[in-house]
Amino acid sequence: MKKEIIKIQGMHCATCAVKLEKAFHKLPGVKQASVNFSTQKAVVDYDEKKLKREILDTAVVKAGYKIEEENGQKNEKIKISADKKIRLKVFLSIILTLPVFVGMFWPWQIPGNFLDISNTKWTQNILAFLVVFIFGLDFHVNAFKQLKRFSASMDTLISLGTLSAYFFSLYAMFANRQLYFESAATITSLILLGKYLETKTKKRAGLAMQKLMELGVKQARVIKDKNQIMTAIDEVKVNDIILVKPGEKIPLDGLITSGRSTIDESMLTGESLPVDKKNADKVFAATLNKDGILEIKVTKTSHETTLAQIIKTVEQTQAFKAPIQKLADKIAGIFVPTVIGLSFLTFMGWWLIGGNLTAGIINAIAVLIISCPCALGIATPMAVMVGSSVGAKRGILIKGGESFEKAHKVRAVIFDKTGTLTKGEPKVKEIIINEKFDFSKEKLIKIASSLTEHSEHPLSKAVSRLAKEKKSELISVTNFKEISGQGIKAQCESHGLELLLGNERLMRNNGLDASWPQKLLSDREENGETILFISRGADIIGALLLADEIKKHAQEAIDAFKAMNFRIIMISGDNKNTVKNVANELGIQEYYAEILPNDKQKIVRDIQKDSQVIFIGDGINDAPALIQSDLGVAMGSGTDIAKESGDIIIMNSDPLAAVEAVKVSSKTFGIIKQNLFWAFFYNILAIPLAVLGIASPMIGAAAMGLSDIAVVGNSLRLYKIKL
Repeated sequence: MKKEIIKIQGMHCATCAVKLEKAFHKLPGVKQASVNFSTQKAVVDYDEKKLKREILDTAVVKAGYKIEEENGQKNEKIKISADKKIRLKVFLSIILTLPVFVGMFWPWQIPGNFLDISNTKWTQNILAFLVVFIFGLDFHVNAFKQLKRFSASMDTLISLGTLSAYFFSLYAMFANRQLYFESAATITSLILLGKYLETKTKKRAGLAMQKLMELGVKQARVIKDKNQIMTAIDEVKVNDIILVKPGEKIPLDGLITSGRSTIDESMLTGESLPVDKKNADKVFAATLNKDGILEIKVTKTSHETTLAQIIKTVEQTQAFKAPIQKLADKIAGIFVPTVIGLSFLTFMGWWLIGGNLTAGIINAIAVLIISCPCALGIATPMAVMVGSSVGAKRGILIKGGESFEKAHKVRAVIFDKTGTLTKGEPKVKEIIINEKFDFSKEKLIKIASSLTEHSEHPLSKAVSRLAKEKKSELISVTNFKEISGQGIKAQCESHGLELLLGNERLMRNNGLDASWPQKLLSDREENGETILFISRGADIIGALLLADEIKKHAQEAIDAFKAMNFRIIMISGDNKNTVKNVANELGIQEYYAEILPNDKQKIVRDIQKDSQVIFIGDGINDAPALIQSDLGVAMGSGTDIAKESGDIIIMNSDPLAAVEAVKVSSKTFGIIKQNLFWAFFYNILAIPLAVLGIASPMIGAAAMGLSDIAVVGNSLRLYKIKL
């Protein structure tokens, strides 16, 4: 299966999106299709063996729409030009509408007569004609296109309403009856104004996404034959070496081959503290090189970078719809023909029963104009667009519209321990000196780090990190030997004494007195800490206690979930003592230790019997549990398999961001419900008012525009939420 994002031009309302979705689903090989009117994009999952991309494009064109070209700069120019045109169109239509509108209240004359009919009438006719048929031409053209396909949309309602008002006024002008040219012109102008304001507001909603797309650079400094060549980013290939100077953004993902620097990764992860990077470390496109000259070997092209994947994920999320939108889409799909039928019944009722032809026509026009399927259609997509942008800005990638709805229902959270609540790497927590010997802690670190310097074992690296922090000097050692499952053995070059660093077994196997290690083990064993003993010659002179370090915001995350009345569970494959120690430190009452990957999935399934579950993890062994859970949250530092399995990805691997992800998703779902309530309430209230003749066509035009703007404006409130 292949997933394709298609950018579409020419959709004018939510009904267009519903119809295009149906067109996609009719194609053989299409598994799923979601079309978003707000973002003008479609996401289609299809079988490449049964269907070619060109057929999808043909379906779009046959439905009456266009495919947007990939040329970003060209598209931006087209959009700017279109903005200027609609602004001019709105301005001129209002200027021409004002005399028509004023003429309704204060008739005015131009000297002379034309065809013995008041010049005021002809002036109103000409001005209304210009507004309805010139500035409102797009409505009529789109309505005609829909008619040719035996379909209808929002443009159909507008076209029917304005044309009815205009041609009835044309008849009335010759029949010496009341004119409604001002209704035709004012309706067109108000709808154009509403569309313009809605477009402006939507642009605000997409600002975060726009800023995300602008993070990348356009060129890279490629090193070839010792020369530096400025190259377009799309032309740089994998394995090319690029040079990045201090203060410049890194153009592409890669590995440092030369140099050292601190990198600001906040634009991708949301983490404000810069990260130290050296030879062989990974760096990412759009992050800022602060203070060193770096040579980087490119590992991903411009379309494959982490930034590109983030943008793609957000685009897909914004195109997919939450399940709650399905009902709104069904209603929007039958809304237009239903309104046309209701408009006809309104006309017949007022004319046949009330005996008032004029009232019948005007009220029928009001029904056409006041109805608003667009508010229904954009209620969910607008909230999802803003919600996913808010998340992306905080380093939270929400992968599907349904995640917003899921987050609203979950009441239990399961944390994997290693890499999620803890850093997944050991740290020296305590240095213990054997009281029988006169050694300082500094001397112990000096001996231990001299032994670990040549070892790649995680415990050795933890000791070396401590020595680096303490700026400890190393002593020269010879005959270095690493013994699997036990530790390290070497000789001090200066005095020839044997040095050991390892577990109790290493000490015993080398004939040392194990009474002190055994006593220490019995005292500390229950804490789940790893103990490395240090010996010099025949004496065990001290020990280092190591444990997996708890992440900075882990406690805050647990406290936040508790405040939201979540059931909190921690599971891990580690031994019971280690898991118990972390659980006690974080205040977690319910925990499971020595759990296999499939058992994690079983635990999730068991808890789901009582409530819906979030699972937060980062490893390959977490993938089954992430898939089983109602909402899977994968840490960005984890494996690709875990990230593929998650519904939400936390880019900075901060457990507190998982809390923010749930809050953003829940608040977004709350906005979706508010939007849908408003959209339904507006139509339920407005349409009867139009049928009864209480709301005029002009009031209907203003109300219709305001209903769309209200939905968009309510969605924008997500930008101001406090987490």
